[in-house]
Amino acid sequence: MVVYLSANKNDISSIIGGIAPNWGPFAGLGAEARTMVEVVMAVSILGCLAIAIWGAAKQRIGATALRDTFSAEQGKGLIIAGLTGVFIIGSLETLFTIVYGMAI
Repeated sequence: MVVYLSANKNDISSIIGGIAPNWGPFAGLGAEARTMVEVVMAVSILGCLAIAIWGAAKQRIGATALRDTFSAEQGKGLIIAGLTGVFIIGSLETLFTIVYGMAI
């Protein structure tokens, strides 16, 4: 039995293909507009991940170093908000396909 430890030799589109707006109402847009929407979605995902990381740091620092329960609870809220944003942006393809399909 052979085990491959390296990734497939595909291009970057296999990684970011999920947020590429080539579905639903975005299919009729031009290439430049689709690229702009893709960039906005990617930046939004990075922003949400940054909020989640900031929340994790705030929770850790607030819970241990400062012994501040309010800061720890605020950090938990930031983690939940950041990860929820990533999930929503990542599932936009499904949401738009359902809504757009129901409208047609």
